[in-house]
Amino acid sequence: MIKFAHFNFNVLDLDRSLKFYKEALGLEPVREKDASDGSFKLVYLGDRETDFQLELTWLKDRTKPYDLGECEFHLAFDTDKYEELHKHHQEMGCIAFENPEMGIYFITDPDGYWIEIVPAD
Repeated sequence: MIKFAHFNFNVLDLDRSLKFYKEALGLEPVREKDASDGSFKLVYLGDRETDFQLELTWLKDRTKPYDLGECEFHLAFDTDKYEELHKHHQEMGCIAFENPEMGIYFITDPDGYWIEIVPAD
């Protein structure tokens, strides 16, 4: 038996990212791991609905933004409050791309990761 556990994003400013994920998506820490030497911190975020977690990795010595290539990957969330969430993300100024024909849009986090928002079926 195998199942999804988590997905990782490396972040430059952990506090800024934690604030973004709570405000934009309601994600909150469910567990953390600190390196004994202080060189890194892992914070796992959950949605209180599923077991899936987003791992945010912060590296103490990292000073420059991560190279995300062409951003041809993304994390996706579905929601039964699509219009409400879309308005909230417009107000936050984090919508990066919209595809009205498909009925979806993408937001970006502080490090440039793309997150797809899909209406629930």
